[in-house]
Amino acid sequence: MIKIAYCNVENLDLKKGYELVSDKRKEKIDFYRFEKDKKLSCGVYLLLQKLLHEENITNPKFKIGKYDKAYISNYDNIYFNLSHSGNIACCAISDKEIGVDVEYNDPEIDLNIAKNYFFNSEYENIMKSDKPSNEFFRYWVLKESYMKYTGLGFNLELNQFEIIIDDEIKLKNDKNNLKFNLFDIGEYKIASAGHYKTNDIKKYSANELTANFN
Repeated sequence: MIKIAYCNVENLDLKKGYELVSDKRKEKIDFYRFEKDKKLSCGVYLLLQKLLHEENITNPKFKIGKYDKAYISNYDNIYFNLSHSGNIACCAISDKEIGVDVEYNDPEIDLNIAKNYFFNSEYENIMKSDKPSNEFFRYWVLKESYMKYTGLGFNLELNQFEIIIDDEIKLKNDKNNLKFNLFDIGEYKIASAGHYKTNDIKKYSANELTANFN
């Protein structure tokens, strides 16, 4: 099982959303100074709640792993991962380990990032592309989704593994038969790394996130 969803939180009713999240999440929201960041923090949690509710997961207890990856301690075989960028909040849940990333496709990105930190073959493919910045972010979201899948995050360096983008997206020398999913969402890209292929990604409105669960 895998579900991936996203929401543009620009018009999120922050006051209403704030009342629907846990005390721990309220602390995180309060930490941020700017409303945009508060909406992202609130919205991504509401999105998680929405997906968990659809799977009849109630009153989840969240804990933090060794490298700061959150997990649910009171349910077996339910995993999740969160990401946000710009105005987009994104969430993925699965019955196996999962990582997800969303990034704004910035056409002005400094491609030297790839030169200095990516695998050489990845950088070469980016520079050969008709749209190098677009190709850069394809690699970026795929690589970061894998880093989040492992639970290591940026403790796993970008040049320690190679993503192969072909008819099928693969991790070079993969021993776990990982599956990658890649989506173009307007000016954003979303990728997941896990154990299922899917063509489905669900869009929620900000109003849907603050609606009562029935």
